[in-house]
Amino acid sequence: MQIERILQIALDTPLDRVFDYRWSGDEIPRLGQFASVEFGRREMVGLIVAIKQDSDVPLDKLKPVIAVRSQLTEVSPEWIALCAFAADYYQRPLGEVALPSVPKNIRAAKTTALDKALKKLSVPIKAGEASNPPPLNPEQQTAVDHIVAAQGFDTSLLYGVTGSGKTEVYLQAAAQILARAVPSAPAPQILILVPEINLTPQLQGHLQARFPDLFVATLHSGMAEGERTLHWLAAHSGKASLILGTRLAILASLPQLKLIIVDEEHDPSYKQQEGLRYSARDLAIWRARQLNIPVVLGSATPSLESWQHTISGRYTKLSLPNRAVDAAVLPTMRLIDLAKDKPQEGLTFSLISALKERLEKGEQSLLYLNRRGYAPVIACDACGWMSNCTRCSAFLVLHKNEHKLRCHHCSLEIRIPKSCPTCGNVDIQPLGRGTQRIEEHLQTIFPDARIRRIDADSTRLKGSAQAAFDTVHRGEVDILIGTQMVAKGHDFKNLTLVGVINPDTALFSQDYRAGERLFAQLMQVSGRAGRAAQKEGGSASEVLIQTRYPQHALYQALKKHDYPRFAKECLLERQQAALPPFIYQALLRAEAKELSIAIAFLKQAAELNVPEHITMHDPIPMTLMKMANSERAQLLIESHSRPGLQAFLKEWLHQLRQIKPRINWSLEVDPVDI
Repeated sequence: MQIERILQIALDTPLDRVFDYRWSGDEIPRLGQFASVEFGRREMVGLIVAIKQDSDVPLDKLKPVIAVRSQLTEVSPEWIALCAFAADYYQRPLGEVALPSVPKNIRAAKTTALDKALKKLSVPIKAGEASNPPPLNPEQQTAVDHIVAAQGFDTSLLYGVTGSGKTEVYLQAAAQILARAVPSAPAPQILILVPEINLTPQLQGHLQARFPDLFVATLHSGMAEGERTLHWLAAHSGKASLILGTRLAILASLPQLKLIIVDEEHDPSYKQQEGLRYSARDLAIWRARQLNIPVVLGSATPSLESWQHTISGRYTKLSLPNRAVDAAVLPTMRLIDLAKDKPQEGLTFSLISALKERLEKGEQSLLYLNRRGYAPVIACDACGWMSNCTRCSAFLVLHKNEHKLRCHHCSLEIRIPKSCPTCGNVDIQPLGRGTQRIEEHLQTIFPDARIRRIDADSTRLKGSAQAAFDTVHRGEVDILIGTQMVAKGHDFKNLTLVGVINPDTALFSQDYRAGERLFAQLMQVSGRAGRAAQKEGGSASEVLIQTRYPQHALYQALKKHDYPRFAKECLLERQQAALPPFIYQALLRAEAKELSIAIAFLKQAAELNVPEHITMHDPIPMTLMKMANSERAQLLIESHSRPGLQAFLKEWLHQLRQIKPRINWSLEVDPVDI
């Protein structure tokens, strides 16, 4: 007997609505199933979010559903509610949230790849021998006990110095929650988020060693599509008890989720910067509240928002003040005054001497410079020409080894000119230093040293980053040079020296978060030193920071490893200036062929009906005003009330869509980059 129903289906389109389709079949589909439908002239896969008896659209104008993906179990109502919340809060259509979070193979018109993955998933896991967990110190044990004892929703901030054993707290808390599994019930699931792809292999290794009989699913954008499909299905079906991923994993279908862990919760990588501009950390907290489960935020340098929540009592602070290895101590911080110790090719005598001492003792060193390439710009002394990008308001960066100038914003590449394009002068010189130039200079100073550079340029190929880190772990590298890729999460046992080159630029940024980010970066990279016990006759771990402003309050707090002092001063400044976390913000961006067009649209937007509790700032050009031949501007909106801001944005966006400007524009809620 044929059953007729109307299915409401969310599709990945910019239209803020769901679509009605006719269904006729022997069985009624279930909410949360995926269905193949015709949209316009193409076939798309959408999500069934409602089933009705009738429609506001005449039945003869509704298209029929082509097929329902019956081989795939439906997503849970809680997962649909999570996507609906994210869509509502970040002001995006439901389909633009739900569908892109699902692997392409599941959304493909043909089901060949999906069927293949489902078949592969049926293969049993080969169990191995589990590694024994190390004993916990009292502070670690207290943290584990608190997490495991949580009854329902609970947000904990695990604040621990670098090397304090936060990962071990995660593993042992996870083990106890997994041990609660009842044989007749579905196994519990635990989600662990990390900010960057290159941090997943090391943690995945720890998880597989500790839980060899469990499927550890990994989810991040660097995976091959077939592999991502398999792991998503393992999480969705409940076969994977442990799910490790970057920010996109927070939107994975996890029907038995019992604990969420957000490692390095302060990291800006948790905020998506295009499309759906969501915060994975914030969604993790909302999802934990929705499911009534605990969530753990871990960091040595928590975000000021999270730190403020511990002060107000909203979050529980769990402290790990000491390093987990008994004989391992925090490194000594030393500030090198560049006014007194003049650098040669970016390196001071003090830093070079320290590198030489470590080489003689067979210990590893790390030089941190968050600027890749050989030099940020090349210039002509004769006429003042500089290597500007023709498509962006930025410089073309010199990549000497590749004989190219490259824009790190739009990816424009050109050959290095043999002479100045303006005056013909052949003596054009690089200005400033990137990791490639530091590497070249070090090779002339220490020709016999094994020097390795790890940055986005040296690790472009899949697997190359992990291979590079493996050489460091095996002791095949004497001096490591790197960007923020090397600053966090890596446990280098023989590394005793960290040198920081050129950190001062962040002190004078117009971004009010720049100081917070710099402190976090320097604290994280300094934490790579001295993580193991000091060897007999070995060097005490040390961090040398080259700066022209050694008396700056940020460096003085850093020197004492005093994050609470730094956070207290920053929060006071934020409160006095009415900045987050004491106010709520949204940012409207516009881009056009000419800046005046973008500004005109933003002015028109600012003149719409604005209530008194909303502060609308003047439209201004963005810091990087021109990118890829588009000129960009922004409009900042603020309110002391989050619900008030949300209510305003919903109505305001409706009015903006009526304007129908012929430019690209987007809205970001809770912006982190202004």
